[in-house]
Formats: sequence, C-alpha cells, structure tokens
Amino acid sequence: WGNVSHNTVLSCKLVFSFDWFRLFSTVLQVIKVYSEDNTSRAVEVPSDITARDICQLFILKNHCIDDHSWTLFEQIPHLSIERTIEDHESVIEVQSGWGMDSHCCLYFRKNYAKYEFFKKPLDFFPEHMVSISSETNGIMNHSQLIQTFLSSSSCPEIHGFLHAKEHGRKSWKKFYFVLRRSGLYFSNKGTSKEPRHLQFIAEFSDSDVYTLLSGKKVYGAPTDYGFCVKASKLNSARDLKLLCADDEQTRTCWVTAMRLFKYGMQLYQNFIQPHQKQKSSPMRSISENSLVAMDFSGHKTRVIENPSEALSVAVEEGLSWRSKNLMILLLSDIRISCSSLAIHVAQPWFHSKLSRDEAQKLITQQGLIDGVFLVRDSQSNPRTFVLSLCHTQKIKHFQIVPVEENGELFYSLDDGHTRFTDLLQLVEFYQLNRGVLPCKLKHHCARITL
Repeated sequence: WGNVSHNTVLSCKLVFSFDWFRLFSTVLQVIKVYSEDNTSRAVEVPSDITARDICQLFILKNHCIDDHSWTLFEQIPHLSIERTIEDHESVIEVQSGWGMDSHCCLYFRKNYAKYEFFKKPLDFFPEHMVSISSETNGIMNHSQLIQTFLSSSSCPEIHGFLHAKEHGRKSWKKFYFVLRRSGLYFSNKGTSKEPRHLQFIAEFSDSDVYTLLSGKKVYGAPTDYGFCVKASKLNSARDLKLLCADDEQTRTCWVTAMRLFKYGMQLYQNFIQPHQKQKSSPMRSISENSLVAMDFSGHKTRVIENPSEALSVAVEEGLSWRSKNLMILLLSDIRISCSSLAIHVAQPWFHSKLSRDEAQKLITQQGLIDGVFLVRDSQSNPRTFVLSLCHTQKIKHFQIVPVEENGELFYSLDDGHTRFTDLLQLVEFYQLNRGVLPCKLKHHCARITL
C-alpha cells in the first residue's frame, strides 16, 4: 500500500464492502428461454432485467450477428396466443402475470418487422384505415403519421371492419371498429362513429395485444388472421377480446396501432437506442487522420509523405498480394468444385427438409416485410430447391431448377436464362439484383440452437 493513509484504506474498504453488499442484495431469478427448434437454456438473471438485456445475452452466448432484429416473445400455449415482448419491458414482471400451471414460454427469435413501421409507415397503415379524428374525419398525411401516434396532443384513429367472437358463444360477427387513444370501440349501428353508437371494448394501459397461433382450430375464427386483447393478469380464454381480420395487412395495421397507442414514444426510443449506441461508440478508437502510409519493403521502415508514391505503393502491394494468392485460389478451386453442390447446406438461409406450410410459418414468425426469405428442398421434386420470399406481406414460392449443360450442373430461377454454379452464388446475386423476383433478398430466416 506504500504511503497510502489510514483514512484512504478505510475508504477503500467501505467502497469494497458496499459493492459486495450491492451484489448480494440483488435478487437473482432463473428464467428458461426457448429457440424455434424447441431447444432451451436456463439462465440466472437479476430481477430488473429487460427483454433487450435477455436478447443481448443470447446474442453473445450464441455468437449471433446483432442486427437489432432479435426479439423475445411471450407464448401462452393453453390460449394459443403469443406477442412480442417490447425491448424495455421487465421479463420478470411479464412472468409474474403467468398462472402457476399455464406452461407459458419465452422464445428467442428474429422479428424483422418489429420496428419496420418507423421506416415504412405506408406498408403498415393503409390510407383507407387511418384518419385524424372522428370529429374532423380528415385524412392523415402519411409522411407525418408516426409523429401523430407519438404525440399526446394529436388524435389519430384506425377504423374498419373486423370479425369479433361474441361473448359466451361460438359464433363470430362482423362489426365496424374504431381504435382511438382512449381505447377500442365498435359501432352498433353500421359505420356510425357517433358516441351513442360506439360501445367500449378495451383500453391498453393494463392490456396487451396478441396474435392467435391457431385461431381457426382453437377458436373457430373465420380466417387465419386472428388477434386478441388480453388483460395482463387474466389468463382465461373467456377473458380474451377475440378479433379477426380478413387479411394480413389489416391485422398488421390494428396490432401495430395498438402497440403504438400503448407505448408511444417508448417504442421510438427502443427503435433508435441501438443506432445511438453505434454512433457514440464507433468501431475505431483512433482518428482516421492520424493514419499514415508506411513502406516496409527495405531493411528499415519509412513514412511515405508523397501521396502519389503512397498510391503507387498500395497498388503494387495489391498486385503482389493477388499474384501470391492466385496459386492458392487455383488449388482451392479444385476442392471447391467437389463440394460446391453441398455448399448451401452450411448457410443460415438453407432449411433443408422444410415443408411449404412450415416455411410460411417460419417467415411469418420472423416478420412479414419485403425481402425476408429462406431456401429449402422441394417436397415435390427431390432434384430441385425452392426459394420462399415475402413481398407485400405475402409469401411467394419460386422453384430453383437444375440446368445441365456439357456435363456441368447449374441452378436457375428463370428457366436457364440466368445460371449459377451453386445456391450460394444464386442467393448472393439476388441479394444485389431483383432480377425476376418481386424484390431483392434482404433478410434470411435463421434458426439457432440454444
């Protein structure tokens, strides 16, 4: 300790003791998280941990690429419903609302659509479903739509027809619904928005919106686009406000609007937080202006001060590097040609023995936005593959046909006009070029094992 005074030592001891006290006073709890292949991992976490913290933990543990799309989901199997747990939500608080025998689960998977409405509001809010308020009946300018949701002074409104399950009955009936900041209402007289015709259904301060996993089978829903409003502490089917849309775009609009009405500005903060961290902590800790060109060709290194000389040296080194590696590449080509037929097997976008229905389910789970895709084996033709791609919230399937010419095998999406030696080359091409597809390949569906 040298010349450190007695008071300083005492101060250090007090701080040290306080840190240990704080560590042991933190309540740790065990949570169990599942992945899409139903593998699971139990982790011990502090009681104040958020959904984003959990995602960051599993991103590190599984060496995933953090593209801000990893999400924690709450799934309630006995009700056949699930929802996105917002990044700021307390995971322990979510669990506290589960019943003792409910068998609720936490799932860790991608959700590319989680914040896409901030980037492309037009894709999420059709013009015919949005207006400023019931008083003015003005049409909302979509360029300012998100700001109206986030502002407490403005009053956007979502309206349209939905199927609703009548309380205590098996039948569903179509009503005209109105969603406002004050809550969800339906009209008991056609499309009238007069206060005397609007009947209150639910508000969102203590409720969450869930999607139905098997709405037709479990609840007799008229379509596959069911969702519901559930109070946080209630876990019975009779407590659900069951609703059903006619198509995916309509359901997405209602669910997204309910999330915005419930959380408002907090959702926007969740969206921009990762990007703010990237700006505040850049990858390089050294200024680009402090870098200099060096010549290592002689016995001693020297700084190259002439910019023209620095450029010519860089070009010369590049050519030298290419000539040295040319032989390595030629030799590796022999090995690659032998394994090119199976190179796709190791790619995260390839899902092998996946059926058409399973592919649609996986893409739906990971976000119905333009460019979400996967490649799988064809179930009808063992020699071909299928590219499953989402565009305008619809999933389309494109057959990848093998083309043989002069003893060589190629793959093509356009009857042989554009050919590729393997599936990896094909995917990389359509990630850069739309070609015959309705959009570029942007987000691959990835499954991990915890």
